[in-house]
Amino acid sequence: MKTLKRVLAAGALVLGIAGLFSGCGKKTERVQVRWFVGLGAGSDEPTFAPQKAVVDKFNKSQNEIELVLEIVDNGQAFQTLATQISGGNAPDVVGPVGIRGRDSFKGAWLDLEPLVEKSNFDLSQFDASMVDFYRDEQDGLIGLPFGIYPSYLYVNKELFEEAGIPLPPKNYGEKYIDENGKEWTWDYDCVRRIGMKLTVDVNGNDATDPYFDPEHIVQWGFGIVWGDARGYGTMFGPGTFVGKDNKAQIPANWLNAWDWTYDGMWKDHFIPNGPYGSSDILSNGSWGESGKIAMFQCHLWYSGYAKMDYQWDVYPMPSYNGKTTAKMHADTFEIPKGSKHPEEAFKVLSYLVTTASDDLLKIYGGMPAITARQDGFLEKFFKERYPHVTVNTDIIKESIKYADNPNHESWMPSFQEASTCYGEFWDNLTNNDGLSVEKESEKLRKNLEGIFSAANK
Repeated sequence: MKTLKRVLAAGALVLGIAGLFSGCGKKTERVQVRWFVGLGAGSDEPTFAPQKAVVDKFNKSQNEIELVLEIVDNGQAFQTLATQISGGNAPDVVGPVGIRGRDSFKGAWLDLEPLVEKSNFDLSQFDASMVDFYRDEQDGLIGLPFGIYPSYLYVNKELFEEAGIPLPPKNYGEKYIDENGKEWTWDYDCVRRIGMKLTVDVNGNDATDPYFDPEHIVQWGFGIVWGDARGYGTMFGPGTFVGKDNKAQIPANWLNAWDWTYDGMWKDHFIPNGPYGSSDILSNGSWGESGKIAMFQCHLWYSGYAKMDYQWDVYPMPSYNGKTTAKMHADTFEIPKGSKHPEEAFKVLSYLVTTASDDLLKIYGGMPAITARQDGFLEKFFKERYPHVTVNTDIIKESIKYADNPNHESWMPSFQEASTCYGEFWDNLTNNDGLSVEKESEKLRKNLEGIFSAANK
């Protein structure tokens, strides 16, 4: 518990004054609301003072609530919060937190729908798909949109031009037009077709050439930056390893996506396999920075992380069986069921995701979920970060509508053990040729079933 209440560089964590006098001289007791930070961004020292400023501003804006900030090191935050919740000492607001962090505490969060209705909170300021993104079948509306990171295709325009291949369609729903003027549905078959033409060996042969040398590839057509089994599976649609009664399952669309990907790595060679993907030629995993991959899926946050000096732009995700999915990363704030002041906590949460969102997103990074603020954010972000390119930011906003639900980072029983299990499965596929994806997937299902069964007991 030493980290429960860290000391900010600017002073103590506990902020505000518990008791204030109103204008008529009558003492007004403030309700103390505890804001727990540490499951996601906000636990590194440079963020302390800016978060303190947000708390100070809130406390000065009203005299009903005293907002108290509790910052815990990320490495200890999960255990600290678990201890607080189990000990009946839950904080009132938790965040920012992503899907993985949120679902590590499955069942612990309050359904916000009644509080939204009671306070007449305006959900229409967000894209409807993002509100639905936070609706859970069992637990209800367990978060409100705050900072979002859509995914889409990053495209190296220079590699397309060099190969003489037309760029992907500019908008969702449009056809791909090839170098002969023929129209194709923008789907994963089309990605494979042009991806092989964009994959080149050391002798300049592309992957459609009978003389292509897969042992000496210098450029690839497609991939997912830091993708895993759930990420690649979600290309072909949302899914989950957790079936009815918490039994393990392999979604059929995920199995198809893994087959497609495995062939792309080991047969068609337009997707980097494990050895290539972690090599120097592909920037040790940060493929987009290498300039050696023509199309790759990643999230908005990659634009803030990576350095891409070439000419690039963003394009729509392909479809599978007529349906398009663009996996989503997103941060939000939660109210634990154990909060002793849920109504006051919701007032704080509402403030954080609306009034304070611009200040907080400057601290944490991320695109505003409030639709009216997105254009200004994106224009400034790319102008400052990548002045040498013009980015079609409409694609980034449109991709929000195709967010995966259930999310690819969502809950599983015995979350960490299950994550290790499917991670080993994916490492096996990406590093070894000659495997049966179906047989390996069935092994994965059985292993997950054992983990889930033990957790359910």
